[in-house]
Amino acid sequence: MNWGTGIVLTIIAFVVLIMTMVVISVRMDGIELVTENYYEEEIKYQDRIDESNSALGLDREVISYDAQSKVIALDLPNGTTGTLQLFRPSDSSLDQEIQLDVTHSGITQIPLKELKSGYWKVQLNWSENGVDHYQEKKITI
Repeated sequence: MNWGTGIVLTIIAFVVLIMTMVVISVRMDGIELVTENYYEEEIKYQDRIDESNSALGLDREVISYDAQSKVIALDLPNGTTGTLQLFRPSDSSLDQEIQLDVTHSGITQIPLKELKSGYWKVQLNWSENGVDHYQEKKITI
């Protein structure tokens, strides 16, 4: 075998390898974005930063998780409205959104026993005294 044949066979083998990798990557399932409307969320990112800073100014831990009883406790005052998102990064089909309308004072408890074990992000958006707040907590069930 001469140099020309070896070079041609090497180029053909390289092209076959690249085409195989392209076909495999196109057929892959389970590649998911963090959110469905990623670009709209990115535009609103500065609002999220402002809401997080306003939550830090409250001087209290709004979200707490008790791993023993698998319960999230929310320290929200009476009249607070908002949403609690339970986000599973590895499987978006398990994500949940809970609407909150606090009609009592004290701690609001949300049981998580029915959720699949693993890593979760708890994202809380709420409005308190006309000011929007955001807080996030990472938990493992």
